[in-house]
Amino acid sequence: MKQHFLYRPLVLLAAAWPSLATAEDWPAPLQALEIQGLTIHERFEAPAGLTGYAASVQGRELAAYVTQDEKYALVGTLVDAQGNDLTSDRLYELVKKPQDAELWESLADSAWIADGDDDAERVIYTFTDPNCPYCKKFWDQTRPWVEAGKVQMRHIMVGILKQDSPIKALSLLAADDPAEALADHQRGNEISTFKKYPRDYEDALAENHQLMQSLGLGATPSTLYRDDGKLSVMQGVPPADKLETIMGSPAP
Repeated sequence: MKQHFLYRPLVLLAAAWPSLATAEDWPAPLQALEIQGLTIHERFEAPAGLTGYAASVQGRELAAYVTQDEKYALVGTLVDAQGNDLTSDRLYELVKKPQDAELWESLADSAWIADGDDDAERVIYTFTDPNCPYCKKFWDQTRPWVEAGKVQMRHIMVGILKQDSPIKALSLLAADDPAEALADHQRGNEISTFKKYPRDYEDALAENHQLMQSLGLGATPSTLYRDDGKLSVMQGVPPADKLETIMGSPAP
């Protein structure tokens, strides 16, 4: 089973995403919006003499439409005479889709423990604390898909719930067989802890915490998955009607 570590600093994705032009290239109203915290990503065509700009603020995507004389900007959703939304698809393609791809890569580069077949057709990331009873419940829920080889769960280990959570998380990451150690723990057995750990493991755990915080997630389990190609997040134990969506199919 694979055990993966991240050895580089993480940054909040919304802040890190590069703009395609400098502030000096944008019309004056957009430069004013940038001062207020907006990040402008890309220009796109719009009707009625307007020019659209895909932007984001605090991780949320939005659009700004600049008038032909470049003196004014309208921020929000543009609709046509039939009430069709002319904005959302543009924002998804120009902002959210590339940000989601970068986020998925950051999840893959974090310190996770594989639970399931490496060749499974579906991969799901979930933040897991060793002391979290809801993580245990979610682990139980996922057994049919994992044991059938349809889904690989990747448990991004964190230690946030109790004083001994970090030690337990480190012990699982540093185990000779992390996957078996995690499964053994979820079956109700005690974790074999160590007095000292290599610095790399401590750094990896700290970066997992930073990643979780940067995503605004405050509960375990917090699960990230793809639904029709779009990245979605579920905090807590999913209800039965949501579980099949997360796992990608009915229970085998």
